[in-house]
Amino acid sequence: MTNNGRTTCLVVGGGPAGMVLGLIMARAGVEVTVLEKHADFLRDFRGDTVHASTLTLLDELGLAGRFAGVPHRTLDRMQVQLDGGTAQFADLRRLPGAHQHIALVPQWDFLDMLADAARDEPTFTLRRDAEVVGLLRDAGRVAGVRYRARTDGTEHEIRAGLTVACDGRHSTVRGAAGLTPRSFGVPMDVWWFRLPRRAEDPEGGVARFSTGHFCVMIDRGDYWQCAYLIGKGTDGVLRAAGIGELRRRFAGLLPWMADRVGELRSFEDVKLLDVRLDRLRRWYAPGLLLLGDAAHAMSPVGGVGINLAIQDAVAAARILGPALRSGGIVGPGLLRRVQRRRWAPTVAIQTFQRLAHRMILGPALTDPAPQDQAPANPGPMAAQPTPAGPPPLGSASRR
Repeated sequence: MTNNGRTTCLVVGGGPAGMVLGLIMARAGVEVTVLEKHADFLRDFRGDTVHASTLTLLDELGLAGRFAGVPHRTLDRMQVQLDGGTAQFADLRRLPGAHQHIALVPQWDFLDMLADAARDEPTFTLRRDAEVVGLLRDAGRVAGVRYRARTDGTEHEIRAGLTVACDGRHSTVRGAAGLTPRSFGVPMDVWWFRLPRRAEDPEGGVARFSTGHFCVMIDRGDYWQCAYLIGKGTDGVLRAAGIGELRRRFAGLLPWMADRVGELRSFEDVKLLDVRLDRLRRWYAPGLLLLGDAAHAMSPVGGVGINLAIQDAVAAARILGPALRSGGIVGPGLLRRVQRRRWAPTVAIQTFQRLAHRMILGPALTDPAPQDQAPANPGPMAAQPTPAGPPPLGSASRR
């Protein structure tokens, strides 16, 4: 076991919450180390929607110029294709402030941008290929972590005045701390796959809803990142029907995509997103704070996951930064303040998601079209590709 010393603030997880927290803490003069278990950020994330509030935060952090250089698409109106035509359900041009739109940005590019900005700060360190395997404790207080270097399998430890878990819905830190979230039932899981995008296709995003079928496609330039909803726990049964059945269903739902569904060679090309909706009653323990999906896993409904996690990080940095900078002990009172600041929006959004599950998605997904019947044509208004913004399904962290 190698002792890698000590840091003031140790962040576990280099996702949006972890990187924003590390950046803001470092700019406040706090010594901060971020542990990321992968070698890079180049993976298929499920969260790409950056809302207007987050774009405003990037402006405040002086990152507007950097963000402009990241490949992304902007959307100011949201539409969905229904069997009877196309319906608009939001017009972001009415929003106050500098951003009357949201941005769809590949999350790996977004995280690389944050990492590049943080590296400019002398008190910031990012350690990649560092997989946390346990917690260090001192007199009942979390005092850091043990982690494994994935490059050579060696184990190390690093001590910290405060450890912050931003390692997602399957949080290793949360499990090691013995914290169990309250889980709320969800009616769906998501199949996640890619299909080619053509120049004449709509830009930004496409949502398509029919009885028993719902999909979202995110524009990533030369390909679509597709999310197709299935009933919760039905992955195994549906895969047994073969990849041809998925091709048939998807082509029936979006006829203008029928000529490219053959790119799905097998179910090796289709990844399962196990949708969860849960929340910790208490987001902290002595020496430990949990943020983002580690504290409250969000449903994809609304595409809010990244944005809530980043807002958690901003609140934590503002509340805890002064105490950490001065070298003081961050006691339970300050950690409680972070949770109290973020509790109301978290509960409100999860309540909305639960209602959407119960009243819309649940009933729709339990009444699928028969196996030998494709969904109805959406009608002349939607027969051609129609631009659409992030629909009810759009974001969930892969972590």
